[in-house]
Amino acid sequence: MRIADLADKRVAIWGFGREGKAAIAAIRSRLPGLSLTLFCSDAEVAVAKAFDAALSVRGEEPDATALAMFDVVVKSPGISAYKPALLAAHEAGIRVTSGTALWFAEKPDARIVAVTGTKGKSTTTALLAHLARSLGVRTALAGNIGMPLLELVDESAELWAIELSSFQTGEAGPVELGVFTSLYEEHLDWHGSRERYIEDKLKLADVSKQLLVNATQPSLLERTAQHPHRLAFGNVQGWHIADGSIRRGTQVVFPIANLRAPGEHNALNACAALSALDIMGFDALKAAPSLAEFRPLPHRLQPLGEHDGFQWINDSISTTPQATLAALHTLEGRAVTVIVGGHDRGLDWQDFVAEMKAHAPHAIVAQGANGPRIARTLRDVGAAVEERTDLAAAVAHARTVTPDGGTILLSPGAPSFDQFHDYADRGRHFAEMAGFNAHDIIGIEGLGIH
Repeated sequence: MRIADLADKRVAIWGFGREGKAAIAAIRSRLPGLSLTLFCSDAEVAVAKAFDAALSVRGEEPDATALAMFDVVVKSPGISAYKPALLAAHEAGIRVTSGTALWFAEKPDARIVAVTGTKGKSTTTALLAHLARSLGVRTALAGNIGMPLLELVDESAELWAIELSSFQTGEAGPVELGVFTSLYEEHLDWHGSRERYIEDKLKLADVSKQLLVNATQPSLLERTAQHPHRLAFGNVQGWHIADGSIRRGTQVVFPIANLRAPGEHNALNACAALSALDIMGFDALKAAPSLAEFRPLPHRLQPLGEHDGFQWINDSISTTPQATLAALHTLEGRAVTVIVGGHDRGLDWQDFVAEMKAHAPHAIVAQGANGPRIARTLRDVGAAVEERTDLAAAVAHARTVTPDGGTILLSPGAPSFDQFHDYADRGRHFAEMAGFNAHDIIGIEGLGIH
């Protein structure tokens, strides 16, 4: 469905975040006279009316009866496709779409690399755009990374580097290359189960002419084995890591020590981006030296610096236990106090607990809504853990148990919604609690088309 197909339809917009605003603006630009109804929170009503005076605004979450009044519902990514009201609307023949789906319908001829994964997708997408631009390729960086696709619906680019979340993979149209950086359980509250999360993620493979996957994950290889044009990174035949370097087959290309984004997992993200560039027909070897100039994304193992005798690292983007483990592996050999916990989505912490039993950091502080559950699971295996109610109390305690010169790491392994608006909000508050200026933590560079 293209935007033009909405003409003469009764259209509802569900959600008034940046995606919802982009949908309203894009539809208005093409169909200025179309009547639109917005469903948003009661607190957003006044702002929504100021944003577009012609909107009919309802400060409520619609039920099936409310949605039955419309022909088309354009939902934001954060609205679960499995909400009963949406399932009922679908059964009733109401078209449920999204900004992502509308954009793909508008761009059937675009050269698209769509990147997804439980972790690593933002960095990989940004790396791909950075590398392509170093070759003079006019490249778009958009999607879940921070710029809704509909904001660029009237723009053109030689290459589209798009990040898709699990909320969006089922909404994508055909792509020239789909990339999977990793696959763990995540967002169970949106998808309803681990298996459905994985199935929704893998919908990207169904629309990808070529597929690039992380060869270091056997389960991902197994899940994608039937794709007729599957390629891999992270194996010795392609782009991979060996002996402190990024390599293409046997060829040494770039020393990992020269990457500003720390950790072997970021070097693997670079392998994914280089491999994608190769597959799309660009000169990845020529682009590789520009890896040294790539600025790490905020809130992803972001070194804040030294303050009060401690090193502070902001890894607020960490929303799974596996991400926390990856962060700790990067910091091996340092005296680390790690702060974990946040909004409870029911994720399994057993792998984390097993690792902590065998290789615990200097200290663990559990906080937030699922802090008690994490702490209880750690204590059940004899692992040492301290428990605090919220992030502020956890930071205060970390100061008392971390030795001079040690590292205080925020890597929660859980979402932020129990205390903060999102992971970025949590990261900025952590920076302030550590004594840094949160305004210095700027957003993601390079969004849009350059």
